[in-house]
Amino acid sequence: MLRHIVWWTLKSEANGCTAFENAQWIKKHGEALFGKIPALKSIEISYTFAETTTVPAQCILNATYVDENGLTEYLNHSEHSIYAEGVKPLISSRQAIDYFF
Repeated sequence: MLRHIVWWTLKSEANGCTAFENAQWIKKHGEALFGKIPALKSIEISYTFAETTTVPAQCILNATYVDENGLTEYLNHSEHSIYAEGVKPLISSRQAIDYFF
């Protein structure tokens, strides 16, 4: 299995919304991808972090796939492309890590 973790730092305001409102949008629309993209085996998105967090993230995505081909299928899927285009104007930075477990 492959885990795909992405964390974003959000702009303080974008598309007429606060960072918090945009984090809610990212969560709602990201988790709605489950069931629409067969390669996506699980997904959770959060914008609530513990005080021990050491990176300047405001939103995090944690998803799983069977393998790298599944991640590629997800990334190239039209539903993900629409979502990614919606996320881009909201963020100031993006980090990702993928690992096998």
